[in-house]
Formats: sequence, C-alpha cells, structure tokens
Amino acid sequence: MNAYLPWVIDDLYSTRILTLAANLPRSGRLDAPDATGERVAKLCGSKAIVDVMLDADGRVTDFAQDVKACALGQAAAGVIGEVVIGASLNEIERARDAMTAMLKTGGEGPEGRFEGLRVLKQVADYPARHASTMVALEALLDAVRQASARDPADTRTSLAGAA
Repeated sequence: MNAYLPWVIDDLYSTRILTLAANLPRSGRLDAPDATGERVAKLCGSKAIVDVMLDADGRVTDFAQDVKACALGQAAAGVIGEVVIGASLNEIERARDAMTAMLKTGGEGPEGRFEGLRVLKQVADYPARHASTMVALEALLDAVRQASARDPADTRTSLAGAA
C-alpha cells in the first residue's frame, strides 16, 4: 500500500470536512425561486443546483441546494448553506474571488460570513479537486446574478389574453 495515500486522506478529509459534507444545510429545491444556478465540475462530474430568492435590496432571503459532489464539494456547500441567508451579490463575489485565490495562489481565503470556507484551504495542494470544491459557490453566484438582473416589475403571472 502506498504510504502517501493515508496522509492525503487525513489531510483532505478532516473531521470538520466530513461533518459538513454529511450534514448539508438547506438541501433540496425551492418551489418558486427568483433564479437557479447550476454548475458541473467537468473533471469529476460534481454538480450543484442552487435556488435563491432575493429581497428588494438584493440579499438572499431563501436558498436551497441540490449538490451531488465529493466530500470536498459537499463540505463547501455545507458552509454556504449555513451562512448564505442575508448575503449580497458583492459578498458572494468577494467570497468566490477569495476562494479562488486561496486555492490557486495561496490567498488566505474568504472573510466575513463565508470565512468558514477556509476549512478547505488544504485543497490548494490538489488542483484536481479545485473545481469540485468551487461548484456550489459558483452555482450560488450564477443564481444571485440572474436574480439581481431581473426587472423588479417582472412578475411570474402570465398576462396572456389581458387587454
């Protein structure tokens, strides 16, 4: 057996990461979201579908996620599910940028409400795991961007036939 393998497993899959992965908050789908984001990690097939509802100020008021990913992707989704309510597009963009920098260039990682994503800092040493780790955050960002871009006067009710 390769002596390298147990070290990799212990390093990547800490108790905290496994706990987050096993207890995914806000799992499922929303009945009538303002927008939905979906991302797939091409290398491993990890997938996240995120539904959001925003208030008039563009902050997340409701959130649900359907995530099929490895423990690292599930752990990231777990952190997001714990803290996303109340987040703005700007906060989510900053978290994504800081997470990318943490994984690719040695950055410290997200701050504020998304600081919990720093638990995944050791993933930086495993580039093949980066996409699965980012899939839920990218799907969240897509959904919030879509919801933010909608015309507030736009309604879900069809006016077909109204004169």
